[in-house]
Amino acid sequence: MKNILLLTDFSENSINAMRYALQLFKEDTCNFFVLHVEMSTSYISDDLMLAGNQSIYDVLIKKSKHALTKLVRELKSEFNNKNFNFEIIVDHDVLIDSINQAISSKTIDLIVMGTNGVTGAKEVVFGSNTINIIRKVDCPTLVIPEGFEYRIPNHILLPLDLFDSLSGTAFTDILKFTNRYCKKLHLLRIKPQNEDSKEALKDNNHINYFLKETNYEYHAINNIPTEHVVSCYTQTHHIDLTALIVQKESFFERFFIGSPTTEISNKIRVPLLISHS
Repeated sequence: MKNILLLTDFSENSINAMRYALQLFKEDTCNFFVLHVEMSTSYISDDLMLAGNQSIYDVLIKKSKHALTKLVRELKSEFNNKNFNFEIIVDHDVLIDSINQAISSKTIDLIVMGTNGVTGAKEVVFGSNTINIIRKVDCPTLVIPEGFEYRIPNHILLPLDLFDSLSGTAFTDILKFTNRYCKKLHLLRIKPQNEDSKEALKDNNHINYFLKETNYEYHAINNIPTEHVVSCYTQTHHIDLTALIVQKESFFERFFIGSPTTEISNKIRVPLLISHS
């Protein structure tokens, strides 16, 4: 039984991510917790007028629950999967706090969300909410790019930082995902300046031990910037999903924050699976 948290702001982007999850996990028995968080900035004058003698909280929560119930009803009808159970959650809190509370109370295994960048703005790939969730929420997270149409994630790419370990729980989680849903794992150990890496020296032993039952390719690449390696590899191989092991403000910062924005745009053409070390 999987417990999956689906985040939605009712945008097409978030609903597309929900549909991706329902197709990906169609063979699994899943509890889907659909979370919408009301922000104080979402108040409008109409809400104030409608409140009357009721509190703004009651008005907004009631309105969101109605919209969320309608959305879930439509998804149930579209996918008609008896293995799926849905529960809606509407909260009025700081987004990160709401997510962490749901993870704790519902024993969440995975978060699924869409990128929340500005539509049509190529320079905005990850919106602030997406980045904050990846940074501050310690739970595996699957991020679906805007407009991405579902396809089976047969080939998954995992770029490795100098310090990423193939024996840690983060890699184990990615490997479990790979063995369940994918056909092949592509591992890239990248050393942009040909630096020494203790973890890279252990790769062969770890691969022989952990990947006995996994179809994989492994490449060690030196003296090329990470973003160039990933961009070239994804263009020359049919990659359906990219995974990242995220250490606090390390690889994630360099991979997304420190890269030229035009190159970042190319990197999330496919869904991104985040696993925290």
